[in-house]
Amino acid sequence: MSSLEIVLHDSVNDAQADLWFAEPAGFMALPLDTLLAEPDSVDAERLHAAVAPLLDAAPGEMVRQQLVAQLASGQQMLATLCDFGTVHCSIGLHRDDVGGPASSGAQQPLLSLFTISWRDTNVAPRAVTAARAVTAGEGHTDIAFQELPCGPAVLSETTHRPAADSGLPQQPLLQIHAHLPHPDCKRLAVLALSTTATARREEYRAILRQVAETVRFEKPLGADS
Repeated sequence: MSSLEIVLHDSVNDAQADLWFAEPAGFMALPLDTLLAEPDSVDAERLHAAVAPLLDAAPGEMVRQQLVAQLASGQQMLATLCDFGTVHCSIGLHRDDVGGPASSGAQQPLLSLFTISWRDTNVAPRAVTAARAVTAGEGHTDIAFQELPCGPAVLSETTHRPAADSGLPQQPLLQIHAHLPHPDCKRLAVLALSTTATARREEYRAILRQVAETVRFEKPLGADS
């Protein structure tokens, strides 16, 4: 039997981190520091170097400008997320093979967006804070309280549809949340998994639960590792 290989990310030794977690396969973290870098910074130079080959390969100036506009739109979305306390963002790509190859729509790629955000809260017991997170907002369904290795947590779901005048496709957006109060009882980590693949809510809920179970608020390898 072959041994299981575990690869540790450099962030496991980040002395400034407030939260550690593990993502399952199929997710690619977006480098927020680079994508939202200040002009003339080192990160901005890295972004330009990474994007340059793509722009140079564009078949014409119109396509090149479209790529630049799409990048700017993505940066604007990420900046908005960060304004609301988002500290991590990943894009998920999975194959829809539920039901076997003969099922309708099988083998189609499924896209999702995974984020981690911090919210300040009133000082209260952690279980109370987790419960308030879903009772104070509207539209939360399938609410479940769980005791995870990092402490009490509440999982919930919301479904939204873009405004008719937004210009976005009128597809319902499923968001699955995990609310994890920090041990200092002053803030709340919110894990959210968003997707338009509403028919796969059970599978996405299982993915988010899997990630939430890995969350630690203390360095997982110990202070001397």
